[in-house]
Amino acid sequence: MDNLKKLIRTVPDFPKPGIQFYDITTLLKDAYGLRTSIDRLVELINEPNVDTVIGIEARGFIYAPALAYRLKAGFVPVRKPRKLPSETESVSYSLEYGTDTLEIHKDAIGKGNRVIIADDLLATGGTARAVVDLVERLGGEVAGLAFLVELTFLNGRERFNGYKVVSLLQYDK
Repeated sequence: MDNLKKLIRTVPDFPKPGIQFYDITTLLKDAYGLRTSIDRLVELINEPNVDTVIGIEARGFIYAPALAYRLKAGFVPVRKPRKLPSETESVSYSLEYGTDTLEIHKDAIGKGNRVIIADDLLATGGTARAVVDLVERLGGEVAGLAFLVELTFLNGRERFNGYKVVSLLQYDK
């Protein structure tokens, strides 16, 4: 996976001083990087019976539809408030600097639907944990969570004991 890591640009002090930002746009523009990252994530997910892949706004929208296509599943977006046109279910969650809210259409996940939650990055896990709560509130079953990048030093995986969590690329600092 080192060949894929080489395709990710690191930007120091973005969005604020002291943060090392892992910019996946340089991997996405590379045909080999994009294709290989999707193929490898599908292999890691290794779930034959998935009904839906959820993408978390915004970069989760890049990977989730491709994973859904490969897994022969549907795609559902989870969005920031007031972006979805029909009746929604929402969840608010804590961030290191405040709170945020995400929404999903109430009819997007049926009772017993097996769901993969996909996003570009697993850091502290707060956002993905909120989506797990939304899926389960709607009666869905979380079959797994899939991330392109995991910042292992932030211990986000600890929020998902009992769930299958896969990440393609790990960074230890």
